[in-house]
Amino acid sequence: MRFEQFLPAAHLKPYIRYYVVSENPAAHTYKVLPAAGMVIGFQYNGQLAVMEDHTPTFLASAGITGIADRYRIFAHAGSIGTILVYFTVTGFAHFANAPANELFNLQVSLENIFHRQKIDDVKEKLAQAKTTVQRIRVVEQFLLAELKEKAHDKLIMEAVRMIYDSKGAIKISQLHRRLYISQSPFEKRFRKLVGTTPKKFASIVRFNTVLKALGSAKSLSDICYENNFFDQAHFIKDFRQFTGDTPEAFKRLQ
Repeated sequence: MRFEQFLPAAHLKPYIRYYVVSENPAAHTYKVLPAAGMVIGFQYNGQLAVMEDHTPTFLASAGITGIADRYRIFAHAGSIGTILVYFTVTGFAHFANAPANELFNLQVSLENIFHRQKIDDVKEKLAQAKTTVQRIRVVEQFLLAELKEKAHDKLIMEAVRMIYDSKGAIKISQLHRRLYISQSPFEKRFRKLVGTTPKKFASIVRFNTVLKALGSAKSLSDICYENNFFDQAHFIKDFRQFTGDTPEAFKRLQ
């Protein structure tokens, strides 16, 4: 199995965190946990499915996954090769006109976002490519061609920074007051750019902070209260939604 990261070209770094080349010659089922960013996937070999109630729904070979507030289970039957594009929190908005929140909890074909012929061209070039470097170049050329010179929404970017600085614990009412903007226009701009509400985004950031803490020697009680959960019942409920497991069971599996 291969899972290797590559950095984007300098011009794309404000919008893309990294690429991943993922290859696996064997059938595999795996869980993907919520993260604070959207992901594009190009399968150049094999086919991927998302599992719902043990039933596979096969995905397009070029697709995008929106931000989610729950875990997903993916599976492939045999050999698979994929290039994944991991966007920064606000990066996707600089490539497409579709509001990011329309993709919340969804996986859709890139043909719903970009011109079909352009996606077909990428898939054809990936099929012809012989090396990882060539495949990444194909994807990067597509992204550079689609990059739109939009102004950055500095207020929403500042809100994202504040949420990260608080590790997801900041109250959304504090964001309104500190950014001098009322709730309705703020939430509309945030959803359109980030892909979900500020409250859900903060909960995803807090969840990922908890995940990192689970790898430490801290007790579950300490992790619960350090991350501003009201009590352990709320902590367990939120964690189970994101992972399908209790914190204790998840920690044992690590």
